[in-house]
Amino acid sequence: MRNDVSVSCGPRKCGSNLVGARIPRGKVITTARGSLSGELEGHASSRLPPQPCSWGQSSDLLSRIDLDELMKKDEPPLDFPDTLEGFEYAFNEKGQLRHIKTGEPFVFNYREDLHRWNQKRYEALGEIITKYVYELLEKDCNLKKISIPVDATESEPKSFIFMSEDALTNPQKLMVLIHGSGVVRAGQWARRLIINEDLDSGTQIPFIKRAMDEGYGVIVLNPNENYIEVEKPKIHVQSSSDSSDEPAEKRERKDKVSKETKKRRDFYEKYRNPQREKEMMQLYIRENGSPEEHAIYVWDHFIAQSAAENVFFVAHSYGGLAFVELNCCNWVSSSEPLDTSVESMLPDCPRVSAGTDRHELTSWKSFPSIFKFFTEASEAKTSSLKPALTRRSHRIKHEEL
Repeated sequence: MRNDVSVSCGPRKCGSNLVGARIPRGKVITTARGSLSGELEGHASSRLPPQPCSWGQSSDLLSRIDLDELMKKDEPPLDFPDTLEGFEYAFNEKGQLRHIKTGEPFVFNYREDLHRWNQKRYEALGEIITKYVYELLEKDCNLKKISIPVDATESEPKSFIFMSEDALTNPQKLMVLIHGSGVVRAGQWARRLIINEDLDSGTQIPFIKRAMDEGYGVIVLNPNENYIEVEKPKIHVQSSSDSSDEPAEKRERKDKVSKETKKRRDFYEKYRNPQREKEMMQLYIRENGSPEEHAIYVWDHFIAQSAAENVFFVAHSYGGLAFVELNCCNWVSSSEPLDTSVESMLPDCPRVSAGTDRHELTSWKSFPSIFKFFTEASEAKTSSLKPALTRRSHRIKHEEL
């Protein structure tokens, strides 16, 4: 008989710090909700003198912004390095991100009064961190990058997961790691921790290495990689004045006003939403268009096909969605000492303290207790286990959530 064990770490409000006890092998997904909070620094607001405008519904918002002053501002170009070395940062022997020359930690407010520029710089560094962690998964953890969907055509959008060499053939134990919502990708718990603390607390790498040392096969999910972004094709609309009988001088005047209006509108859109420099469209990945769909897809095409007698899940925050209904243990953010019983607001599973009141640190702080729980669960007798429902028997589709 095969047994599945789940773990998740997350906030008290959504109850998603789970570590599951043993249940019979089965295809299981749950309907719990989790936190959707991301990790962006946020955007500055402005209370500058009113400035008249001439386009649509933006006028109310623009009345609080002096676009002329903003457009005169000497903002550096949003052209950032694509390597850590280009940023003049590197990870030291303790896994801490430090400036190559000064040895100082990362500074978000690199340029005073340029929040938009600082935000874009932070995001650019975050993308480099994501690629860096991917490299560590392959080089330091010896995981393989597996493209999904497994039958994808050359032209369709694709995602990927990471697996150990023995993930599907290990007859004893398989560990599945699932991160939470937001900007994080495969191998990460929290980008903020990676940048401001260290690689151990912010990535799944300690879990992966410990699991492999103890004889587990490993699968690392990538539930936030749901789509690719491509630039929207530009639609050229012929000016109606071209075919009018207006005098040329009047048409030129109107065109000049129109161009100036468009320039101001485009600048305002960039100021209001600095995440979008171009008009982009999202192409969703087949059968992986949401974290829930991704978990189901990986279960059906990989986990369910594995040879392991026992399967263990470590799911942080929203990653616990697929497993919250299992008989499990939930390590929640709390100021109480590690493993102290915490009263549950929901009848989902036992809750204990992760030994920290910082949500993003719950997985790392409960690291030793999680593996102790797994060891005890795998050694427990299986005779008292009740059959579990199959994953499809109570599946709720993403569009129904």
